[in-house]
Amino acid sequence: MKKDIHPKDYRFVIFKDFSCDYAFLGRSAAATKDTIVWEDGKEYPLVKLEISNASHPFFTGKMKFVDTAGRIEKFKKKYAKFKK
Repeated sequence: MKKDIHPKDYRFVIFKDFSCDYAFLGRSAAATKDTIVWEDGKEYPLVKLEISNASHPFFTGKMKFVDTAGRIEKFKKKYAKFKK
């Protein structure tokens, strides 16, 4: 492998899927501003997820309706001034 291509700042972080309130501890170099206290009483950086293996239809076998209408309306409102 090539030397010095991997990040040096790997640390423990909490990944939390807010769609089903599932969280797990892992290691990552992802930048984050939020923190959360984990089950062991220590505070870790928080990476917010919209979907994970706990909520993805492939893993759960259940279809889930994702509200994209709000996102589309927000996009249209944001870029309406450039339409002219």
